[in-house]
Amino acid sequence: MVGYGAAGVRRAGPAGTGRDRPPGRMPGRSPQSGPCGGALRRRLVFTEPKSAAGRRTVVIPELIIEDLREHVKDFTQDGDKGLIFAGPDDGPLRNTNFNRRVWIQALQDTGLPKIHFHDLRHTGNTLAASAGASIRELMERMGHSSTRAAMIYQHSTDERQREVARKLDGLARGALGERSGTQRAREPDETG
Repeated sequence: MVGYGAAGVRRAGPAGTGRDRPPGRMPGRSPQSGPCGGALRRRLVFTEPKSAAGRRTVVIPELIIEDLREHVKDFTQDGDKGLIFAGPDDGPLRNTNFNRRVWIQALQDTGLPKIHFHDLRHTGNTLAASAGASIRELMERMGHSSTRAAMIYQHSTDERQREVARKLDGLARGALGERSGTQRAREPDETG
């Protein structure tokens, strides 16, 4: 599950993912709470994403693909529509049982600080932005149709500013043949 968060997707995305997906890709399909029988009884049902932007395939980092393959082989439900991550009742993961039974224990087992699972989405999208993802690419990865949320991940750091300066330097030097405009302007005019 950590890899899915680092890929920048919501917890509900992998919770609603079936086995019928190619390795390295994760679709947008989410379990949502919905009415079931009595007035107070609720169960999780699969629904379409809130917007067309939420229905997407996200390419995940190569780093986690082998772990995901192992998980699929050992822990997923049978059948093309079987859940990759199922709850203790063999149904979709619920936020409460996931946090209490899985997430907190996983953090303790790995010695990681107490963080919310959704923090991994933020980290993954911040890393994608740092890797050079454009606003449009971030919007697509996150399943958003507006730039507002994608802008949150556009952090400016000293290292990122240095990287931008290095790339600008390389582009300018390539265009100028290693001489700056000032250097070229100071050269004697050979036409007169």
